[in-house]
Amino acid sequence: MIRSAFHVLLQAVLLPDRTRVPVGRLRGPLRAALLVGALVPAIVTSSDYTAHQEPGGWWVALFAATTAPIALLCFSSPLAAWRASLAGLVVIRLITGSGPEILTVGEWLWFPLPLVAVGLVFARPVVLAVACVTALVLAGIALSVNDDFGGYYPTTVLILLLLLLAAYAVGGRGRAERRFHAARDEKAALVERARIAREMHDVVAHHMSMVVVRCETAPYRLPGLPEAAAGEFAELGEVARAAITDMQRLLGVLRAEGQHADLAPQPGLADIADLAPGARVVDARVPEAVGLTAYRVVQEALTNARRHAPGCEVDVRVRLRRGALAVRVRNTGGGASLGGGSGLGLVGMRERVAVHGGTVDAGPSGDGGFEVLARIPLGEGR
Repeated sequence: MIRSAFHVLLQAVLLPDRTRVPVGRLRGPLRAALLVGALVPAIVTSSDYTAHQEPGGWWVALFAATTAPIALLCFSSPLAAWRASLAGLVVIRLITGSGPEILTVGEWLWFPLPLVAVGLVFARPVVLAVACVTALVLAGIALSVNDDFGGYYPTTVLILLLLLLAAYAVGGRGRAERRFHAARDEKAALVERARIAREMHDVVAHHMSMVVVRCETAPYRLPGLPEAAAGEFAELGEVARAAITDMQRLLGVLRAEGQHADLAPQPGLADIADLAPGARVVDARVPEAVGLTAYRVVQEALTNARRHAPGCEVDVRVRLRRGALAVRVRNTGGGASLGGGSGLGLVGMRERVAVHGGTVDAGPSGDGGFEVLARIPLGEGR
């Protein structure tokens, strides 16, 4: 338990963090508003210092200490912004050297924002660690001054902790939604992996069947084959048959109840034209598993295009590029969407391509449509 608490404290204070505040489409306007708003306390702080102290270059440090937390909040993690805010308070204390100037309204306008962001995003252990460290830093500042700031310390800490608690309560719904989406994506990934395994079984079984056929026909295709070599071929054929049987048993575990085996051949590159007439597909021989993955990526991308932009034009291109199969599906903006997507289709694409060590990028295109780019390595030695 102590080790866990220490790790949480270390995460809050030192460890890198990539968590972002989920603001969706408001990210751009919100960033602009925060950056413009950060200039107000920065100007107040630096102006107040130059008005009461001898002229010097320290106002630049005050300006940076006040604006840095907001800038980090816009472009980095809330934890990074919170760390910068505490460092900013210490810098202000060292430069001004007096409590009342630290407590001016302008200098305190920016400090609660990183705390609120932490409360909105992070779970209880991190929020508690942030609350404790904040209280300790403010206590150090209170003890280091010789004026009335120490008397304001309990009220200041109480207000900040109430803000943090309120933000944590408001962010509870968002955290629950993120946990739900994460669990849903994980379930979708597991379902897709099982489907991939079933389809890959057909590809592997085809290769193993070829091994069986070649082993069993070797004595007839190779006249004068020594008896020992013929025995080796026969044994290899039996092992290959046993492997096929074991794969079929494993497939029975992965198959859902009541689901029957698909006896049709798995599709490949040559079948993409049936999905999208006019698709430009390279005429090349690729591994069956790679061709199947490319087919499924195009199939899912076309499904998404029909759902979100019915009636749109779709451009499908599959090319060989640097030892990999490059798949691009781009659609223009179409009619009204038939409904919001769950994003599970992209999860399935990424799972399939990841089997080959490839990547999938998806997002808006320059003409207002949507584009899916997949890179599927052909494998070693190709």
